[in-house]
Amino acid sequence: MTTVHHEGEFHYIDEGQGDCLLLLHGLFGALSNWDDVIETFSRQYRVVIPVLPIYDMPMREASLDGLVAFVERFVAFRGLSNLTLLGNSLGGHVGLLYTFKHPDEVLRLVLTGSSGLFENGMGGSFPKRGSYDFVAERVAYTFYDPKVASKELIDEVFEVTSSIPKCMNIVQIAKSAQRTNLANDLHLITVPTLLVWGLNDTITPPHVAHEFERLIADTELHFIDKCGHAPMMEHPKRFNALLTQWLQKHPIGMEAVGR
Repeated sequence: MTTVHHEGEFHYIDEGQGDCLLLLHGLFGALSNWDDVIETFSRQYRVVIPVLPIYDMPMREASLDGLVAFVERFVAFRGLSNLTLLGNSLGGHVGLLYTFKHPDEVLRLVLTGSSGLFENGMGGSFPKRGSYDFVAERVAYTFYDPKVASKELIDEVFEVTSSIPKCMNIVQIAKSAQRTNLANDLHLITVPTLLVWGLNDTITPPHVAHEFERLIADTELHFIDKCGHAPMMEHPKRFNALLTQWLQKHPIGMEAVGR
């Protein structure tokens, strides 16, 4: 059973021991997005996942810069170093900005459905407050197989989008992401980078993955067929297999010592 810790401003998971995998979820993401990654990798790694305060941070701080500052505080709070940073969607965008600022701390980078170059947010429209059917349709749009959009997931997003303050934060952060295009800066990423993309991703389509591959020097790109915007949720076994193989190709810390 995974334990969610609550300390100060931080809600987080910290499971296992070994080299640190720091996982960052997306705009409508949650800790549960990474359940299969936690289960598979906490046997060999220290898997750490903070809840990004997207909905709860003060509105004046609701931006990508505010989220990067939060990750900086969290990393210092938990004493993390030699990071393998995994980001999905907005989490990938935040992870890239963090890597620009702390190139010595991030040794490997994994992006899956990352924003930062182009994204079609919520299928081109923002969730209408109070419309459960609309939210259900938009959440399903995230996946190739709409059945992955469980009632629990839809209920979670509906609850968030029913709150005016939370909606205002979401809009502000989404606008911040759209303004922060990283095309001119991606050459600064020099660490090994794994790109895992859904071939049927409609939010950050396959051409976005190819552009990340072109602009980041040391990349390995894999597409997963019949898969949307969150491969680690929709095809966890395939995602975990690709991640395992890639980590073994680029050992760091205890992995490298063990060779």
